[in-house]
Amino acid sequence: MKPVLLAGEIFPSSDFSGGEANAASVNGAASFIEALGAVGIETKQLAAARCEVEFPRSVELLGDYSAVVLSDVGALSLLLTPEARSGWPGANRLECLRRWVEAGGGLMMAGGYSSFQGMDGLARFHGTPLEDCLPIECRPYSDGLEAPEGLTPVLTEPRHPVLSGLDETWPRVLGLNIVRMRAKDSQLLAKCDYRGEEHPLLAVREYGSGRSLAWTTDIGLHWLSRPFMDWPGYRTLAVNMIRWIAHLI
Repeated sequence: MKPVLLAGEIFPSSDFSGGEANAASVNGAASFIEALGAVGIETKQLAAARCEVEFPRSVELLGDYSAVVLSDVGALSLLLTPEARSGWPGANRLECLRRWVEAGGGLMMAGGYSSFQGMDGLARFHGTPLEDCLPIECRPYSDGLEAPEGLTPVLTEPRHPVLSGLDETWPRVLGLNIVRMRAKDSQLLAKCDYRGEEHPLLAVREYGSGRSLAWTTDIGLHWLSRPFMDWPGYRTLAVNMIRWIAHLI
């Protein structure tokens, strides 16, 4: 199996040990990457700041990966290229991703403040070519829902391969991105109810020869609660999501 490319989930932080501020970073995908590694799936991770130069700029280069995961990385981190900053036309990586999925690739978008449309609308995937291949539609404005009391996941298609080996009762999540299911060609696998409305939590889609998956909450803390992270099903779910978009189940 080729490596998985994961863009995002590396955040700056400050360490004040010793009485002085020291630059540091936090990897929000550490547990997700560990879960994949435990079954032999290699992950290459790019921080958002590295995507401008290092994220693949063609369908052919995306072919080096079995799956791509976008998690807490906004559209502009992918759209801006060294050529664009210098005033020259070049590749639109969101269109490259769409074409790659259509040709057989596997794409997952995970939730967060800079996913889907994002908190304060700053992720900006609404109206992009990449949105066209997702199983959901992004809202055109801020979509972050904080629910510190917890939202209870409800499975709607428990026999789908992505949910194989999982109990039907899941720990609560503490937030998600509010999105809309597509009217056709998509499957809702899990949802959360909040104030009388249903919100997609996990959705999948066959797009052309490829597959896409939307997981509208975090792959790590904080929208994923500590009980969810400690739940044995977390690792199974992480592996199943990747294996499904990579056509392995």
